[in-house]
Amino acid sequence: MKQYLSSDKSKTFSEKPKAIQDLINTALYILDTFGIPIEGTSRRLERMAIAFLACGDIKALKDISKAKDLNNGFALKTRDIINFVNEHFDEKISSGSYDDIRRKDLKLLTIAEIVLQSSPNSATNDSTRGYSINPTYAELVRNFGKKNWEKSVQEQLKSIEPLSKKLKRERQISKVEVTLPSGGQLTFSAGEHNDLQKAIIEEFLPRYGFQAEVLYVGDTADKYLYLEKEKLEKLNFFEISHDELPDVIAYSKKKNWIYLIEAVHSSGPISEIRLLQLQNLTRNCKADIVYVTAFLTRTKFRQFIADIAWETEVWIADNPDHLVHFNGDKFLGPYKS
Repeated sequence: MKQYLSSDKSKTFSEKPKAIQDLINTALYILDTFGIPIEGTSRRLERMAIAFLACGDIKALKDISKAKDLNNGFALKTRDIINFVNEHFDEKISSGSYDDIRRKDLKLLTIAEIVLQSSPNSATNDSTRGYSINPTYAELVRNFGKKNWEKSVQEQLKSIEPLSKKLKRERQISKVEVTLPSGGQLTFSAGEHNDLQKAIIEEFLPRYGFQAEVLYVGDTADKYLYLEKEKLEKLNFFEISHDELPDVIAYSKKKNWIYLIEAVHSSGPISEIRLLQLQNLTRNCKADIVYVTAFLTRTKFRQFIADIAWETEVWIADNPDHLVHFNGDKFLGPYKS
């Protein structure tokens, strides 16, 4: 059986007895087979597994064949779940963390209806509402270990779309398609930050990039979504694995300019400190550097205007034909046409 958690990945897991570790990995294997996406930190998976076990009154591997469910009249309130896991799984969860049980530990399990609420029509914050394993799934849990168990699970659940598949499809539906200046395609996850990066690539660079080629762009879900590492290395760009990468890097061969672009949604404009940091990192670069902070709207720009560094550019996506230049070598005077 696959080992989902190991002692070197989670401190709390490593401190548990071997029997409890095996039980937690078994619970994750069962949930994986039921179609729950096994994603997130080791601690998050550990918390989900022990909450699931608590909802079935499972304290040890031998209890799996006797897992309780809603038909047995068994249900634990969130505070009871905390008491259960603290007592049986060597946890030290605060009694005040009962909301985390509902909102985090049981979230995927209740969405998938593997765990049911004892009083589904009650208010969300009803402290008397309990949680228990769905009888359909509890029967499969009790049969765990029998011959062809996985096959029987597939047969029993064939009419139920697994949550992992459902979430994957929803993520695909909400993807943002991006066309590079070269004509290539990228797919971003949905979100305002990535909407802005799409605008930078499709609107800013064609206007102000002098035929610039995108050499790097990150995604909120994938830091290295697109990377031309060899081309950056030829320009003596700083180590690409560095944590201080801007959001978009593009290079104009025509001008020998590298554009370092920060897409600001909630933080991260090119401030005086950020500018010094980037200048230091690119001191050996063979190309000249253009520093750009991009915003979706003027309203968002106004929130950060006091932080923008001199000798940098600002581009606003809802006014794509204009740039704001924070000039440092010209004090006052009109521009000649």
